[in-house]
Amino acid sequence: MLTGMTGFGASEISLGRIKGVIEIKTVNHRYLDLAFYLPPGFASFEDRIQKAIAKGIKRGRVSISLRITEKPRMTIAINEEAVKRYREFARSLAKRFGVKDDLTAADIMRMPGVVEAKEAFVEAHELWPAVEKGVNKAMSSVVAMRRREGKSLGADINGQLARMFKRIGQIKARSNSLLKTKKQSLSNEEFSAYQKSNDINEELARLAHHIEEARALLRQGQEAGKKLDFIAQEMQRETNTIGSKVQDKEVSAAVIALKSKVEKIREQANNVE
Repeated sequence: MLTGMTGFGASEISLGRIKGVIEIKTVNHRYLDLAFYLPPGFASFEDRIQKAIAKGIKRGRVSISLRITEKPRMTIAINEEAVKRYREFARSLAKRFGVKDDLTAADIMRMPGVVEAKEAFVEAHELWPAVEKGVNKAMSSVVAMRRREGKSLGADINGQLARMFKRIGQIKARSNSLLKTKKQSLSNEEFSAYQKSNDINEELARLAHHIEEARALLRQGQEAGKKLDFIAQEMQRETNTIGSKVQDKEVSAAVIALKSKVEKIREQANNVE
């Protein structure tokens, strides 16, 4: 099946209190080009994610992002011994100097050594199994979307190829008609020269062959983009030769139509993996 290069997939990951989201986006590119957007400390995932991506995608620019949406809360520890010391010292001061003992909990919390807050860290190696599962799930959505696009692109390209065949038939019929007319109006020597300079049978045969090659490639559907672009270039070459050999209004119009269809095929080839 023909595969496009536009795709999107997302998956949620979870490990205990840790939750996150993986997103994979793909767009057109001549080669496989990966861009990672990972949290600090997760760079070690890049090689493993790249191997997982390469199993399902051969061409395109791929953006992979991982966002941690939830993680364990910050832990707060109270040094009870320090609190007791501060309270005893406050009472001692109040008694010694005859002042009010109005020390509050907020006052105590601001005192050095009473509260210790610890930031919760997410260990990358512990999260990898969940990330791997999420990448594979997101990749399934990406590949499915790219295949749907490939199906549409294949239908469009096949349509262009069918219309090219019709134009080839028109050119061949017009070329034969011109030969008959020229044979009646030219001398044998002049007609022989005309026939030699205006003979496009070889170009038409090669153009028809390229169309069949393109059709076979679409049926095969395995990394067809670059090959399809090459075939389209050859189609363009034969079409240009036909236009330069036969100076006729009807043939020129058909050649222009052929060039337009070849250009559309080349444009679509840039969207095919």
